[in-house]
Amino acid sequence: MSKPPLLIIAAGGTGGHMFPAQALAEVMLRKGWRVKLSTDARGARYTGGFPHVVEIEEISSATFARGGMLAKLLVPFRILGGIASATLRMMRDRPAMVVGFGGYPSIPAVSAAWILRRPRMLHEQNGVLGRVNRLFAKRVNAVACGTWPTDLPKGVEGTFTGNPVRAAVLERAGAAYIAPGDYPMSILVMGGSQGARILSDVVPEAILKLPEELRGYLRIYHQAREEDRKRVEVYYASHGLVAVAKPFFNNVPTLMSEAQLVISRAGASSIADISVIGRPSILIPLAAAIRDEQTANARGLAEAEAAVLIPESKLDADFLSAQIKAILTTQKAAEHMAKAALSCGRPDATERLVEMVETLADTADTGASQ
Repeated sequence: MSKPPLLIIAAGGTGGHMFPAQALAEVMLRKGWRVKLSTDARGARYTGGFPHVVEIEEISSATFARGGMLAKLLVPFRILGGIASATLRMMRDRPAMVVGFGGYPSIPAVSAAWILRRPRMLHEQNGVLGRVNRLFAKRVNAVACGTWPTDLPKGVEGTFTGNPVRAAVLERAGAAYIAPGDYPMSILVMGGSQGARILSDVVPEAILKLPEELRGYLRIYHQAREEDRKRVEVYYASHGLVAVAKPFFNNVPTLMSEAQLVISRAGASSIADISVIGRPSILIPLAAAIRDEQTANARGLAEAEAAVLIPESKLDADFLSAQIKAILTTQKAAEHMAKAALSCGRPDATERLVEMVETLADTADTGASQ
């Protein structure tokens, strides 16, 4: 009796890489595939959410971004060792498909798939390819894009699948939008894991600059770093504003579905949540992002008239306040933004990824080599 087909998922050790990888693994297991996750020791620490039947293969890899000079000199040798190990494993147990989700830990498995001419594809979460995905973009059979449009190397075509979102977000997909009016409204402020301080500096002051009558209707849910939380709370309270400030909200899908406006960084997962639920947003991309990928992430919503994009260099309280006021005092405009956001959403992102995997695997005999 032949074994079920094998899917090897190669991913790095961040949530941005691991969450879509986990979503794909769950569905492929239900379809009767065997699934292995190829990652390094750092990535293996983030695998707690994967189904227990997924085999975790730790492969040697490394990044040039950490360690001293000696560690950096050893990086190529560690990566080559990982590629050799991954190639031997694939020769023993040939995968029907290899999917890379980015990050240095994905290099060995994707390289081995290329060496052995196994069917292979990439999934890129952001609007600009990460270093590793850019390296392999011309050496795979397909590139799935979580954000659209995506900046791709010349000659590479991408397929817009969207970024898989959590089940809690899917439960709120397309939730009815209550347009702004003369009744309690909420604003959700999400700073993301990096660079949230500027939002804690600017957003409270911008809200204070709104007309007093409008402020009286507002409830603010503000995600702030722990070191900023207290001063944000005190600022809102001292000016009579109803607000909750926390480093982390465990009910973001609920808060977002109940919000009239979302003010957020433009991380790929945040963009996916905003578009699947369908809410007007003001997006402030992280200026420190190396490839300015957050601006690329935000571009689709901005061009669809679903979001206002404010570069960090132009963010100040007066300008932000004017944008908030324009959205919360113009019901038709807010409704238009919510519908436009929804039109950009891909609640079926996981299913689209699965379809690409199955299609490429079915055509492996004719399409695996490049």
